[in-house]
Amino acid sequence: MAGRLSHLLDPARISLQVQHTRRTAALNEVARLLADHPEVTNFDAFYQELLARERLDTTYLGNEIALPHARTEHVKQIVLAVGRSTAGVHFENCNQTVRLMFVLGTPKSNPTDYLMVVSSLCKILKEPAHRAALMAAATPEDFVRALTAAEAALHATA
Repeated sequence: MAGRLSHLLDPARISLQVQHTRRTAALNEVARLLADHPEVTNFDAFYQELLARERLDTTYLGNEIALPHARTEHVKQIVLAVGRSTAGVHFENCNQTVRLMFVLGTPKSNPTDYLMVVSSLCKILKEPAHRAALMAAATPEDFVRALTAAEAALHATA
């Protein structure tokens, strides 16, 4: 089904040890995981749109989670990269610390799947047990399993 997180997750696009602690540097570090993604047609332009969106308003969701995103012509399909930081990333535009970043790129022509992905992420991430499982994942593969299980539980109750 389109818009499912499990279809977007790729261990190669998950960093469980984001090194930077400043927002723009950390965002670049995580977004770079998408630089060679086959669905990204122009990474530099996509990244500039991601930064422009971040300057517009914070993408901080609460619970130490941010969802930097861009609706852009520079991706053919929705793409997702994930960054986790033990030290935390300071989001100065809202004076909050972020430990999980979900960087999304979505085509301007496909708002429905984008809204489904964001909705699923928000529902999953509001549950403390799901957040704890994602923070405890030892490997990117474990992270994928934890998020996929949380998504399955979400859809089983829907």
